[in-house]
Amino acid sequence: MTPPLSINALETTTVLASIALVPLGLLTAWLLASVRTGRGVPRRSAWRYSVAEVGAVAGTLPWLFLVLTPRGGDGGLQLVPFADLLELAGADPRTIVEQLVGNLLLCFLAGVFVPLRFRVGLLAVFLGGAAGAALVEAAQFAFGTGRVASIDDVLLNALGALLGALASRRWWRSSPARSVAEADSGAAVLRSAGRDWRVTSFEVSRGTDRAARC
Repeated sequence: MTPPLSINALETTTVLASIALVPLGLLTAWLLASVRTGRGVPRRSAWRYSVAEVGAVAGTLPWLFLVLTPRGGDGGLQLVPFADLLELAGADPRTIVEQLVGNLLLCFLAGVFVPLRFRVGLLAVFLGGAAGAALVEAAQFAFGTGRVASIDDVLLNALGALLGALASRRWWRSSPARSVAEADSGAAVLRSAGRDWRVTSFEVSRGTDRAARC
């Protein structure tokens, strides 16, 4: 893991700019929802999809910008699982909080919003978070940012995505798309069962007729 530094001007500016751009994000979501509604998408679904898309992107980009910002140093590569976490256990409380919270937040909002937009489960969110985090760590190493690309960062980022999905699970499990899909699946099962019953009834009636003729 990259040793945490005190919050610098770039980090402060990024956080403040992200907060200031919240109204722009809401406006973007409203525009997307309006377009979808105009195309015949139900209002509730249009708003859910639009807010989820904007939230996932806007909630992740600022953190990506920060973790890809170059810092002084040679950087490095740490591929031994849990090595950095064990080392972090002996650090001061501030360092522990900065490292853990920072890495968990990177994919947290993506984990919150992606299941609201797409039909994915907890495992898919975790694996997607891990894949995205691995790309970020690879970019840190390849672009010479002076940061340590660590497998433990990937694990924490993926865990953050999973925690985000768990936080919003109550809402994405009741999303319109899932409800419709489950209803269609149930209807298909009933239709299939109905066909099987009709076939079975037909076969029984044929057997009865044959027995009567004999």
